[in-house]
Amino acid sequence: MSPVARRPLLLGGAFLVLLGAIVLSLSFGSNPIPLGDVWRLLLHPDGSTASGVVHDQRIPRTVVAGVVGAALGVAGALMQSLTRNPLADPGILGINAGATLAVVLAVAVAGVAGIWFYLWFAFTGAAVAAVAVYVLAGTGRTNASPARLALAGIAVSAALTAIVQTVMLLDQVVFNELRFWVVGSTEGRGWPVLQAVGPFLVLGVAVAVLLGPALNALALGDETAQGLGVRLGRARTLAIVAVTLLAGAATAAVGPIGFVGLGVPLIARTLVGADQRWITALCLLLGPAWLLAADTLARVVVPRAEIEVGIVAALLGAPVFVAVVSRRKVPAL
Repeated sequence: MSPVARRPLLLGGAFLVLLGAIVLSLSFGSNPIPLGDVWRLLLHPDGSTASGVVHDQRIPRTVVAGVVGAALGVAGALMQSLTRNPLADPGILGINAGATLAVVLAVAVAGVAGIWFYLWFAFTGAAVAAVAVYVLAGTGRTNASPARLALAGIAVSAALTAIVQTVMLLDQVVFNELRFWVVGSTEGRGWPVLQAVGPFLVLGVAVAVLLGPALNALALGDETAQGLGVRLGRARTLAIVAVTLLAGAATAAVGPIGFVGLGVPLIARTLVGADQRWITALCLLLGPAWLLAADTLARVVVPRAEIEVGIVAALLGAPVFVAVVSRRKVPAL
């Protein structure tokens, strides 16, 4: 069977993986509830404490984690295609750190609180960080190569993260407000969070889907893309806007989570090839599965307690990053 003919089967397999991740997310948690009771309460809530845990915590948390995972996966796919850089990721390129710093400063300076206010500061910080990385990587005699972009992103991310940690250590109010959010956590995230970020995530995904043909053309080179009728500036601007919407809203919702945007697109590209349309579709399924698996593991790895999903997601994604950078030469896409 040809690689093209396998794509629908791979998409179906990814859908089954996502279903499995959803089942695990609903079935397990730091509050142990027998599996039979979980599925009975899903269909027939009875007002008990266990029913409240399932309906008020696990279901909205599963939906939020799934939506955020999809957003991060698609954002990473856009970044990798736009920069032709297999190391591109909203976390590695400093976008998540920029969004985090903007939110932390907003809380520390203006006393901002609430997801609605976090959103706008996260968008601004993500956009500023993206521009800073591109400017830094493009200085000197050479253009912004994949390696330069990765190095610039890591440098900017490290600097911004250091500022975030300094502000939080100096301001007890900020520390108490953001100590769990800043490492990436889905705990306590419910329907209000989804209502706040949902429209922006839907808009970002819609733009990403519409940009698929243009990004395929850009992969052939700027001159070829122009010959095919692609407006380079418009396509790149829309891609950056989509990444800012997706990464900014995801960071505002659950805090900065790294490596999802790196590992998921790399897996998708390996499975379905270079067609950005299929990569985006696969990321919409594998991104939620990745983050839901990490969130479920974060809930059960410590008995009757849980750790933040951002830590587990990084532990799952770090081996993928090491596998890519350990090659003798990082290939451009």
